[in-house]
Amino acid sequence: MRPQPNLIISHVRLYNDKASFYSDPVPMAFSASHSNSPILLKNPINDFKNLVKIPSGHLKFFPRNTQAPVHATKSALVQPFTSEESNSKSIDMPLPIFQFEEYMTMKAKQVNRALDEAVPLQLPVKVHEAMRYSLLAGGKRVRPVLCIASCELVGGDESSAMPIACALEMIHTMSLIHDDLPCMDNDDLRRGKPTNHIVFGEDTAILAGDALLTLAFEHVAAKTFNVSPDRVVQAIAELGSAVGSKGLVAGQIVDIDSEGKNVSLAELEYIHVHKTAKLLEASVVCGAIMGGGNMIDIERVRNYARCIGLLFQVVDDILDVTKSSAELGKTAGKDLVSDKATYPKLMGIDNAKKLATELVAQAIEELAYFEDARAAPLYHLANYIASRQN
Repeated sequence: MRPQPNLIISHVRLYNDKASFYSDPVPMAFSASHSNSPILLKNPINDFKNLVKIPSGHLKFFPRNTQAPVHATKSALVQPFTSEESNSKSIDMPLPIFQFEEYMTMKAKQVNRALDEAVPLQLPVKVHEAMRYSLLAGGKRVRPVLCIASCELVGGDESSAMPIACALEMIHTMSLIHDDLPCMDNDDLRRGKPTNHIVFGEDTAILAGDALLTLAFEHVAAKTFNVSPDRVVQAIAELGSAVGSKGLVAGQIVDIDSEGKNVSLAELEYIHVHKTAKLLEASVVCGAIMGGGNMIDIERVRNYARCIGLLFQVVDDILDVTKSSAELGKTAGKDLVSDKATYPKLMGIDNAKKLATELVAQAIEELAYFEDARAAPLYHLANYIASRQN
């Protein structure tokens, strides 16, 4: 039997005789609460009756007591940054052999086809044009691919996860449309193209984002087949929690309120755990739910997802100050101009890269409890997020 996973959260508190993980409180001056209310899975899966959802918290890294090996006859080392870019050492963590680029290309094509079918051009034409403009503008499709890979990890079929995978991309696209608005980040470039409000106007962009958000939940409810209703409801609750006032919206509002202010690392982590990591976490967790994973499987992939969620933002912050707009496909240096807190700003570039290295190592370790062949896409997705250049 493999050892129980080591959790990355730092403290435990009991609520109503159930274990719930929480984080160090942020300073009183910080207006938002630093803890999340857990959404308990009301219908236990596979008789794991006492296991509850662990809410996001302040991530702290401690030495592991157990080292679960990753088995592979041949491997590529995880090296998110080259020696010229950082003083940090590459991670001696082998990856199973896997045709990752082919996998990403194949899955992205399938997701794009499903998205095209989910949002046909119909009346009223203008809002559907705006929805399709941003939704089908390209992108890496990291969230839907994570969802599908997680579903397959626990033995599920891609078709079970595709509706919620599309929903995740709809919600992500909504967040980009709204984030680019003049009242938010005021950006005019996204995925190498003019932003939605530049092309269609602010009013239509807002409505297109709203339509994508609501369609996401409709799509899951109406298009998911061969999955039990209990699991569909659990996945919808997970998704709603990730997007709402204790998820993405929480990160956005605190990010806006923090502009031009001195922000601590704990506060910055709160912003990015909620603004970025929560939706990535939901991607992985929803896939495992739809794939039939038991509660222990779900919490293991949740730990993996929290690592890569924060990793995604750390890398994003690094790229913002090291790459050009042409390389990124969006306006570079926006965080610096708006005086936003970022990991390079608070830690320095080298320490931010070292943090990214720690996060990818821990994410990969969380997968050591699963069958290597099924976990291979998630191993490589963690490395891909760490080493991406845009």
